[in-house]
Amino acid sequence: MLEPVKFSTYHGGAREEGLLDFSASLNPYPPEWLDEMFKRAREISNRYPYYERFEEELEGLVGEPLTVTAGITEALYLLGILALRGRRVVIPRHTYGEYERTARIFGARVVKGPNEPGKLAELVERGSVVFFCNPNNPDGKFYRVRELKPLLDTVEDRGALLVLDEAFIDFVKKPESPEGENIVKLRTFTKSYGLPGIRVGYVLGFEEAFRSVRMPWSIGSTGVAFLEFLIEDSFGHLRKTMPLIWREKERIERELDVKSDANFFIKRVGNAEEFVEAMKKRGILVRSCASFGLPEYVRFSVRKPEENKTLVRAFKSVEV
Repeated sequence: MLEPVKFSTYHGGAREEGLLDFSASLNPYPPEWLDEMFKRAREISNRYPYYERFEEELEGLVGEPLTVTAGITEALYLLGILALRGRRVVIPRHTYGEYERTARIFGARVVKGPNEPGKLAELVERGSVVFFCNPNNPDGKFYRVRELKPLLDTVEDRGALLVLDEAFIDFVKKPESPEGENIVKLRTFTKSYGLPGIRVGYVLGFEEAFRSVRMPWSIGSTGVAFLEFLIEDSFGHLRKTMPLIWREKERIERELDVKSDANFFIKRVGNAEEFVEAMKKRGILVRSCASFGLPEYVRFSVRKPEENKTLVRAFKSVEV
């Protein structure tokens, strides 16, 4: 008889009717070709969704060989099959919870450490797997390559594997990403295109290994249609919308005295659960960071200008 695996986790993206949702960190501007994409998905929904042919075209856009996956979530489970069983897995204390959950599902030994790369490097042993989110979720901190160097050097010296989650890198001004034989980079289109229901991401590094274990047809016909339009668009949507997000981000930083390198912020509010409820009464949904081990903080994203004005007013009306 099968029994459920009991691990605590947070499944984000829950919506509440009538509330402005700042809890999900997404691009608030949908692609102009969204309706056409769904029409195309319907047209091809009567056939198996083969998408491997897009990997070469995406490689031309990204500049590296890659493996298409059903978002970063599928990539994490593929990583579990390939590299996590029985391994020592090093994870920062305040970061995305699915790293730990996936590691424990595959029987890894989890060690928690500081979020700072140099200090986290002290926990790396030979053969370890290290997870690092850059920019980090939930605080939006982005580490440049020179700042990552102590961790990169340690991973290389000790024959470890660094899993670098770059889910929010599209939102970073002038981003940079390290190279190395011991690095797997996870990326997704979910955040930067504001389409969490369309599960399309990709893995950079070890493409033969990841392709050998992924599930066939995992992104479905909607994912295939999305890739067709994305490749034709050549990331034009990102070039058009990111400056809009950066401008609003800077305004929120001034208004609420917060700072981030991504499209979301955390702010200390005392009791996060009580603050979330107070914001709901004002028509705003923000996320408690208790699941990240930060029960005094909330996380909120950047949306469109008028929506952000509503957020700022609501924040200032709640006593912290």
